[in-house]
Amino acid sequence: MSTQPSKTLETFPNPAPHRDFHIHMEIPEFTCLCPKTGQPDFATLILDYIPEQTCVELKSLKLYVWSFREEGCFHEDVTNRILDDLVKATQPRFMRLTAKFFVRGGIFTNVVAEHRAAGWTLQPRVELAQFDTQSNTRG
Repeated sequence: MSTQPSKTLETFPNPAPHRDFHIHMEIPEFTCLCPKTGQPDFATLILDYIPEQTCVELKSLKLYVWSFREEGCFHEDVTNRILDDLVKATQPRFMRLTAKFFVRGGIFTNVVAEHRAAGWTLQPRVELAQFDTQSNTRG
């Protein structure tokens, strides 16, 4: 596999396609350029998804993210482009990309984009009682 920036996203088979499970990734070193000034923009990307048949391979994701370093991008556009590319590569049941851009001009920008596969609905979360190990009681 290359060590140069790339727009190619590689995948691998979902090890548990019979169930919904949540994959959470934080990418704290995203950079692109402001399309107006050419100044660098920095962001933390937060990727949450529930895979269908494939998962995104991490090294290819790193090289993909790296490919934006010299690109002029508006925050809203680049967030939606990245989500579209990830959805195209993995065809997930659900995917959310949150881009938390650092301050520029005194303004922090957060962009959140989501994809839901047709017919897929989120199952309710099961809340389990906390067990207090000190008193052997449930809280």
